[in-house]
Amino acid sequence: MMLESIAKVGTQMLKKPATLEFPEQRESLADNYRGIHKLDMKTCISCAACARICPNQTIEMVDTETEHGTNKMPQINLERCLFCALCEEVCPTKCLVLTKDYSFEAYDRREYIKRPEDLR
Repeated sequence: MMLESIAKVGTQMLKKPATLEFPEQRESLADNYRGIHKLDMKTCISCAACARICPNQTIEMVDTETEHGTNKMPQINLERCLFCALCEEVCPTKCLVLTKDYSFEAYDRREYIKRPEDLR
């Protein structure tokens, strides 16, 4: 019984790892792929249309210092986001768009909350 267990452990140690390594070159993405948001703070008019239409209440309007003083800008919680692109569709100035960037790993959950300055 003991030798059988040791033999199983030995064969498992000699096998290749089951996990894949992160690819050095990324795959090409479809044209309609939706990734992390990008915000053009200069053209945002602080209308909050994106926050009102978001089905998960992912977007919150927060005070942000800009060249013209303090304005309300969208803060996005990527942890709750569905990447449905409704915010992009409803934006009158098209300042909020979804990019093809999909690498947003973090060690702390608070890093998924992206302030307007982080969305540039």
